[in-house]
Amino acid sequence: MRLFQRLAFGVFAFLLLVLAPASFGSQDGLLIISTQEEIVRDFAAVPCKDNERLKSVQALFARMGAQAEQVTVEKLDEVENVVVRKPGKSPETLVIGAHYDKTPDGCGAIDNWTGIVTLAHLYRSLKAVPLQKTLIFIAFGKEEKGLLGSKAWVRNIKKEEADQYCAMINIDSLGMAAPQLLENLSSKPLVNRAADLAQRMKIPFSKFNIHGAGADSESFIAKKIPALTISAIANGWERVLHTGKDQAAKVNPASLYLGYRLALALITELNSLPCDASRNAAKMK
Repeated sequence: MRLFQRLAFGVFAFLLLVLAPASFGSQDGLLIISTQEEIVRDFAAVPCKDNERLKSVQALFARMGAQAEQVTVEKLDEVENVVVRKPGKSPETLVIGAHYDKTPDGCGAIDNWTGIVTLAHLYRSLKAVPLQKTLIFIAFGKEEKGLLGSKAWVRNIKKEEADQYCAMINIDSLGMAAPQLLENLSSKPLVNRAADLAQRMKIPFSKFNIHGAGADSESFIAKKIPALTISAIANGWERVLHTGKDQAAKVNPASLYLGYRLALALITELNSLPCDASRNAAKMK
């Protein structure tokens, strides 16, 4: 589908979301749903230098209300990941991730500051909501050098803790089209669940395959942890991503917002599901 057509659908879905009740996952009114304007505001200052991005991630989480001691930089196998934990009622865990590094060309606005801003706003939305599962928000380093941050994280999961990881949701490269799942980088049960959720929310949605590409969801799938990557790229993405054209001006606000809303709904839905069900389905893939 051509870019302008996909974005037209995105704007239509955005209007539906504005009118839709904002009740996912909250029984006590503590859920905060960011507006499109708030997300665009926090996306405005994209750090174009790779060595500035880690501190920018920390500052962004601070603006979302995280205390300084909650935002940790965890160095594993020479990779620095920025981590924020939100304890739940149980040790069962959902990981929400996005990589903060970029390639040498361009500002890495789409790939992947869109994911980082979305990650931070997901934290803001859920930080005060009592949840069943523990959430770990991770901004991965060195994804562009071979998924090094997520691989390091997975390698360091203790054997006795591995079964507590219920699922991983990865956000990578929003802003060019309606939300989509990178099907060849995702666990099928989660793909089906997200597709069903998008249909219920009336969000335009598709599945996309990029053969030969990688994403941090792969590291978790290799560990038998169900994972998926939410993206929003369009035909011709290869002429923008990893090039000097990957600039903030290329990001469509409605596309960015829809990706955030879909991820938020998916997290809250997974929070209510048994961990064993999703893990067993992933093992059968």
